[in-house]
Amino acid sequence: MSKTHTPESTQSPQSPGTAEQDSTEQEAGSQLSTAPLEDRAPNLPKLGVIGWVRWFWRQLTSMRVALILLFLLSLGAIPGSLIPQSGTDPLKVSDFQKAHTTLGPLYGKLGLFHVYSSVWFSAIYILLFVSLIGCIVPRTWQFVGQLRGRPPGAPKRLDRLPAYATWRTETDPEQVRTAALALLKKRRYRAHLAGNAVAAEKGYLREVGNLAFHMALIVMLIAFAWGQLFKFEGGKLVVEGDGFSNVLPQYDDFKSGNLFDSDRDLSPFNFTLDKFTATYARTGPEKGTPRTFRADVSYSEGADGKVRKTSIESNHPLDIDGTKIFLNGHGYAVNVTVRDGKGKVVSRQAVPMLPIDSNISSQGAIKVMDGYRNAKGEKEQLGFSAWFVPTFAGAGKGTMFSQFPALDFPVLALNAMHGDLGVDAGLPQNVYQLDTSHMKEFKDSKGQTLKARLLPGETMKLPNGAGSITFDKDIKEWVTFQISHQPGQGWALGGAIVAIGGLAGSLFIQRRRVWVRAVEGPDGVTVVEMAGLGRSESAKLPEELGDLVGHVHAQAPSAPEPAENPDVPGTQDTTASSAAVSAEGAEK
Repeated sequence: MSKTHTPESTQSPQSPGTAEQDSTEQEAGSQLSTAPLEDRAPNLPKLGVIGWVRWFWRQLTSMRVALILLFLLSLGAIPGSLIPQSGTDPLKVSDFQKAHTTLGPLYGKLGLFHVYSSVWFSAIYILLFVSLIGCIVPRTWQFVGQLRGRPPGAPKRLDRLPAYATWRTETDPEQVRTAALALLKKRRYRAHLAGNAVAAEKGYLREVGNLAFHMALIVMLIAFAWGQLFKFEGGKLVVEGDGFSNVLPQYDDFKSGNLFDSDRDLSPFNFTLDKFTATYARTGPEKGTPRTFRADVSYSEGADGKVRKTSIESNHPLDIDGTKIFLNGHGYAVNVTVRDGKGKVVSRQAVPMLPIDSNISSQGAIKVMDGYRNAKGEKEQLGFSAWFVPTFAGAGKGTMFSQFPALDFPVLALNAMHGDLGVDAGLPQNVYQLDTSHMKEFKDSKGQTLKARLLPGETMKLPNGAGSITFDKDIKEWVTFQISHQPGQGWALGGAIVAIGGLAGSLFIQRRRVWVRAVEGPDGVTVVEMAGLGRSESAKLPEELGDLVGHVHAQAPSAPEPAENPDVPGTQDTTASSAAVSAEGAEK
């Protein structure tokens, strides 16, 4: 075969040939992308206020500004993770303000204690939302128009495109175009005849992926906003045998979104904790490590719903009408019976104890608020500071700390007090601690603080006929449940999956065009030209064009080289090889 004809790429940047090449590429690449052209700032005296408004709108809906807003949104979320938030933990916010007298007021003015509902965060969120919509809508209509149209015809100078090949053949031009059209359609190009050439285009999924990515971002923004506005989350401690109904007063703690309505958004259901089962590793380096956490519950939906039984385990919540019930923590509840000096039972309760270590050494407070009278017949309240260990090391074998989390050797240590617990003042109290400001300690016969260590079934006698407290054998376990409802999670997950797929498509799929021109030359021999143009530079485009050239060349092989005749134009080495050539002139 004769020498290869390459695109002119060595001309001066200001030469007419370069300008013509740029014009050719612009013509060939028209509507190859739906990205809008960058607009310069308008001349205010010339365009006036409306011109500036249009310019600002174009800037807001540009991809560059959308990326900046997305970055600002991510940056703005950082304080919400590092600084206590009033919607999540108001006590920590109060402690932070007390500990930081200078930063506290400043953070308050900047809205850093409620980042996600602050004015500036909402402004970024809304601007990003508007920017994405303003970017997507026109590009979508433009892309639909491109799908309804046809690839543009071949430019005049195919040899100035980045990938190009030409040869001479004795095959009829019509046959060459027919063969090229069939080949391109077989390769899933959108192809058609346009004059003396075949125009084809492929890679529309790149723009589909691009649009899908941005639409998915909008879906995710809406889903996240919906979830934050209508969400709720609460906690509840339930002792074995007790239950819970999904009404606001039943929660131990509760927080919700700004548009949450407890009468409308709380699903009607209830459940009972039938039994909690926990097992632990007993030997080896992982001794005491939990192996099984399972809460067996009975639940029903609605007022007259059928009772069903199920189990809730770690990472396996119970889902009731979109509300998820998670197993969050557990501990022990000691059953105690308190009697007055006459032997009358004044309190029988299961008291939850708060774990303080991995072996469930626990502390708590037993409070007898009503029904108790002392030896003189006067109304009083009793309080017991309690310390519980499920596995006691034994007397004289160290401090009162548990050696294992299971109930191998349970012991309850008590300090007894009497007086006023302060619960009638109406102020909130910690259920695991005693307010001893109006309490007096019971004294033993030696004048020391009355203390006792009790095994299950043992009783601690109060002095002077004041009564007794019994550590009952029925030790129960309690579970804390996290009950949450986050609408929009499914939409957010779906949007994230679509966004990843769309981004992958827009990054790895190249939109490209191919032209095949076949015309009869001055000497009657058919001249075939093939060229390709992609939206972005890629080494795969010349390779793909070379493959297409090989198939077309097989059906329209090169004509024999004519004898050189200086007097006949076009007979001096004008037959090119069938190899595709890149813009740098590299022979493929």
